[in-house]
Amino acid sequence: MSFAYFEHCVINRSDNAITVADAVGTVHVPAAALSVLMLGPGTSVTHQAMTVIGDNGATVIWVGERGVRMYAFGKPLTHSSALLQAQARLVSNTRTRLAVARAMYQMRFPDEDVSGLTMQQLRGREGARVRRVYRECSARTGVAWDKRTYDHDDFEAGNEINKALSAAHTCLYGLAHSAIVALGCSPGLGFVHVGHERSFVYDIADLYKAELSIPVAFEIAAQQPADIGSATRHRMREVVYDLSIMKRMVRDIRSLLGNTEPTDDAETDHVGLWDDRLGEVAAGVSYGEDFDEDVGGDFRE
Repeated sequence: MSFAYFEHCVINRSDNAITVADAVGTVHVPAAALSVLMLGPGTSVTHQAMTVIGDNGATVIWVGERGVRMYAFGKPLTHSSALLQAQARLVSNTRTRLAVARAMYQMRFPDEDVSGLTMQQLRGREGARVRRVYRECSARTGVAWDKRTYDHDDFEAGNEINKALSAAHTCLYGLAHSAIVALGCSPGLGFVHVGHERSFVYDIADLYKAELSIPVAFEIAAQQPADIGSATRHRMREVVYDLSIMKRMVRDIRSLLGNTEPTDDAETDHVGLWDDRLGEVAAGVSYGEDFDEDVGGDFRE
């Protein structure tokens, strides 16, 4: 199970599973099967439930009604900072940042060479591609399409297709966020997006919208369900599993950041000391003798 959404319930723990209880009854969800747990309005979660969720590496996000707006998140602890350091290094240099951004666009245009295009040209190409996807989905499903309009604070303000798109994109953002923090990366250090605490989340989610959340939204809108938000989330969960999106996200993030992966388990849980000449030296070592030898008697006088 890639993600689950619950609201107006109490979440507790039973062995290695979480229990979800509401007025209807109680269901058990294996914690190891979850990647993202979305908690909506009226939800209470116990300390024991959070413990088993964290132990199994799932990400918890607190969202608004119908899972449309995210307010906070809790992530599993990640020992290694290798990918985070690679991300920070790449995003802090204009040349390497542009290279990663181009690689992201190259994934959308696999049959073309975008290595010589500017960011402005890439944005234009991407905008045309997304508009084409909207037109194709509209023609295939019969759902009328005008433009993307939505209100972050009022889910019901949009028409049915825009509500479906909001719900589908939110699910995709949750999955991307989960993959990013599980790898120890920063959600805020984006390469295409900038200025938001989830910039990198939007970068990664945008890689899959055309094949995942946009088609799902049009498919569900065509069915005209009574609760389009709930129907969209259920369909997203099915398609995410079929397309193995979580595995692809992890692989793509590693590839974009230079495939910086620890070579063995011993390297995933260590603390070093930064050195301006050597890069890193061992921690947990007394360097007092070296210090005394370096400065000699001049320092003590």
